This record gives sequence, C-alpha cells and structure tokens, in this order.
Amino acid sequence: MQPGSAQVAAGYIMYGPSTMLVCAAGRGVDAFTLEPTIGEFIRSHEKIQIPSRGHIYSVNEARAPVWQPGILRFVDYLRAPDRATGRPYTARYVGSMVADLHRTLLEGGVFLYPAEAGEDGKSSGKLRLQYEAAPMAFVVEQAGGKASTGSERILDIHPTSPHQRVPVMIGSRDDVALAEEFVAGRH
Repeated sequence: MQPGSAQVAAGYIMYGPSTMLVCAAGRGVDAFTLEPTIGEFIRSHEKIQIPSRGHIYSVNEARAPVWQPGILRFVDYLRAPDRATGRPYTARYVGSMVADLHRTLLEGGVFLYPAEAGEDGKSSGKLRLQYEAAPMAFVVEQAGGKASTGSERILDIHPTSPHQRVPVMIGSRDDVALAEEFVAGRH
C-alpha cells in the first residue's frame, strides 16, 4: 500500500438535478456536467480553485459530545460573531461527504469529520484513508486547498491496512490551517 501522494488521479460523481463528474489528474481540477440531450459530459468548470478562506463549515454537530477539546473550541470559534474575521461561519451539513466537499470546493470553507473518543478511550476517525480521505484530499489539494488529520497531511500517511480510518479536516487552506492550530492547542 502506498500513501495518497502516490495517486495520479482522483475524482467523484454527483447525482442530483444534474450529474457532475469532478476529476483531478495532477494538473488541477475540472468538472464535467452530463448534458442529457446528447448523453455526453461537457466541461462546465475548468481549473477549479478553492478560495483560501471560506464562510461555511460542515460537520455533524450531533457528534460533538465525543469530539476532542480542540475541535469543540474550533467550531465554537467559527460560530462566534466577529466582523474582522468574517465570522460567524454558516453551518451546512448534508451528511454526504461528496456533496459537502463539493460545496466546499466551489465556495470555500472547511469539512470536518474529526476523531471521536471511543468506548475504549481511544480516539479514531471514521472515514477510510485509502478510498475516502486520500482521493478527496488529492482533489482538494489540486484545487489549492488543504487536507489534514489535524496533525498530519492526509496524502503523507502510509496506510497500515486497507480499511484504515483517519480523522479529516479538508477545505480552504487557511481554514484547515486554523483547525490544526486549535487541535494542537496553539489557538
């Protein structure tokens, strides 16, 4: 098994009112929308760039009782009004990593699936490194964003098992860097 940095391409497909294919192959991120009248995908977004800072955060706040203190402080910070820093951020959580991250990719902000304290007292993430976190990290980094576990870059992690789980903080570069500061206790 190899770290996510060895990926050469990644992407996702979203189904809804329109069908969209978003892909990155080492030279940025493009999106293609299915044109149903001709049955073909047409490039609808070229060289997507995620804003360096957003105004939306996406996390399942029902899980807050099992979050680490740094994540609790970070989410509280995002909710606190402060015009100088563009807060409060708006909470938007669909419950689908692809849908939530797609919005984050286009509008900026941060998607969180933080480590949770288990019944055994150990903290662990929920999303699978190899086929959830790393591919989405590749896409977001190709668009100028950042993807972290809170303490390390997701694409630098050497997998120890095919279904290894990791915490995820992914989105706008400045927002993810700030989340890391909170997790490390430096903010």
